Amino acid sequence: MLNVKNLTYKVRHKTLIQNISLDVNDGEFVGVIGPNGSGKSTLLKNIYKMLIPDSGEILLDGESMLHMSNRQMAQKIAVVSQENNANFDFTVAEVVQMGRYPRKKLMESANDQDRMIVKESLEMVGMETFHDRSFLSLSGGEKQRVLIARALAQQTEMIILDEPTNHLDIGSQMKTLQLLKNSKKTVLTALHDLSFAAKFCDRVYALCEGHVYSSGKPMEVIQKEMIKRLYGVEAELFEREGKLYIDYL
Repeated sequence: MLNVKNLTYKVRHKTLIQNISLDVNDGEFVGVIGPNGSGKSTLLKNIYKMLIPDSGEILLDGESMLHMSNRQMAQKIAVVSQENNANFDFTVAEVVQMGRYPRKKLMESANDQDRMIVKESLEMVGMETFHDRSFLSLSGGEKQRVLIARALAQQTEMIILDEPTNHLDIGSQMKTLQLLKNSKKTVLTALHDLSFAAKFCDRVYALCEGHVYSSGKPMEVIQKEMIKRLYGVEAELFEREGKLYIDYL
């Protein structure tokens, strides 16, 4: 269970997120939505300690994440960020193998179990035939799927993802989010597509200018007024068989 309490982060004199609180319960799929610049990525980076908040608490199962070592955190939470600055020419299998490092002792080499987990993780994202390919030779979408496989290979109970469907085609977006939903893992993800947020999320937090504008179940939060206020566009919403559909005008 993740609890974020009154999180604030500033750069020089500019406050990027202010007094944000959110909870993610065991097994939930929780989305963070909002327009560009609303603070989605900044919030997630503070949670997984790429950035250090100016104030607030981040608790994982009641323990402060700010006091955890990076290794301890990596045994509990896997992260798929937007940044991918790989400068070395690893194979796809080697990249996914990196997800096993938090489970290994210093200088301990991969064993048969690790190799099996890597193979299974690649199969889950449909990249098993790329096992020996150079990671740098892949397209943006292929790289994204490999990074998700790395997170799965980490075998944590929770995954944090920042725009996980970036660079993916529609079919791959659907398959990736359905895979995460079916994994039964606890998921916190930033999403820019409101239709996907409505389809896959148990709850959503809508951010506006670094604040939580509203939160709740997707049908409670994703409303015409919210879309107009946050995104500046008109929309019609309708429900069919318990699912929310959005038509932008």
